Order: sequence, then C-alpha cells, then structure tokens
Amino acid sequence: MAETPNPTRMELIKARGRIRLAKKGHSLLKQKRDVLIMEFFKILSKAKDLRTELNDEMRRAYMALAVAQAYHGVAEVENIARAVRKAPGVDIEVKNVMGLRISHIKSEANEHTLMERGYSVVGSSAKIDEAAGEFEKVLTLVVRLAETENAIRKLIREIEKTKRRVNALEFVLLPRLDAQAKLISFRLQEMERDSFVMLKTIKRKLARAGEEAANGNGKARRNGNPNHN
Repeated sequence: MAETPNPTRMELIKARGRIRLAKKGHSLLKQKRDVLIMEFFKILSKAKDLRTELNDEMRRAYMALAVAQAYHGVAEVENIARAVRKAPGVDIEVKNVMGLRISHIKSEANEHTLMERGYSVVGSSAKIDEAAGEFEKVLTLVVRLAETENAIRKLIREIEKTKRRVNALEFVLLPRLDAQAKLISFRLQEMERDSFVMLKTIKRKLARAGEEAANGNGKARRNGNPNHN
C-alpha cells in the first residue's frame, strides 16, 4: 500500500521536485534508448555485410586449401601447417556509447610474407602461400564479425534494460508522483477552505458576542440610572 503523504506545502514542493526530476530522467533515458537503437541497426547492417563477406572468403580459402592439398598431398600440407607460427594476437579498445562500453577488437592478422608465416620454402609452393593468405583474410573477418556480434548482444541487453526503465518511469513512477502531488494539493485546498470557514464562524461569533456585550452594558446603564424614563 502506498504511503499517504503529509498534506503540507513542503511535501507538495518535494513532490513537484521529484516529478521534475523523474521527467528529466525519463527524457534522458528516451534519448539514450533512441541512440542505442540507431547504433544497433548500424552495427547490424555491418554484421550482415561481414557475414556475407566471410562466407565468400571461406569458400575461396577452402578452395585454395583443396588445391594445395591436391598439389602437395594432405600429409605435406599438415606438416607445413604445424610449422606456422602461433596465431596473431588481438588488441581490445573500449568505445563508449551512451554509457555502454563496447569492445573494439584490433587483430594483428594480415597478409604475412613467407618468412613471417614461419614455414620453410622447401616443400612449399605458391599454392601453399595462396591458401595461407586466404585463411589470414578469413581470420581478419572472423575477428571483425566477433566484434560486431559482441556489440549487438550488448546493445540488445542495454536497449531492453533502458526500455524497462523508460516504461517504469512513464507508466508507474510518474503517475504515482502526479497522484501524490494532486492529493496533497487537494487536501491543502480543503484545509484552506476549512480554515476560511472556521475563521468566518469565529468572526461571526465574536461579532455576536460583542453585540451582546454592548447590549448588556446598555441595559445595565439604563437600569442603574434612576432618572431614566
């Protein structure tokens, strides 16, 4: 059960102050929600393009690998793959979107030279280099797609949370605060009317008492005056 506010002017001022604060918060949250939604659709479009690009690049990479395996044999390609240096690292930066921290991933994956890849020239060929280059492109796209999909998940969660807060303010808190302010104002008006009526009543009683006292004094003077006819 909601607490009944005290019908005082101080409580009315406080209630109106809370209403102004809630309206300001509601406006800011709506702006945040709109910005997050715009960012979501921008990243979603980017993710769709990246998925298409990744699928195309995966087909090219596996085709190049199949050619290399046909040329060198599966065992030889596996031996060359074991000689490749460790996977490239990533550098993560944080982007702030309306208070939401979104990770920006920078990968060290790029097109390496033969010496940078680590496998020996002996036993390899341009077919191996082509397959390695295509898979490096795949890795770069995978990292970029992981960044966008991670951002999409975070944005969805934040948008839902922000929408719940906007709805709570709009449909729960603000109506309750408005009702409290109206109740306090109504009771204050009632108290003012009651006070006005009471003062009028007291004024009439005082006036009547004054008249009665004046009449009583007049009678007493007449009764005490022997020459009065």
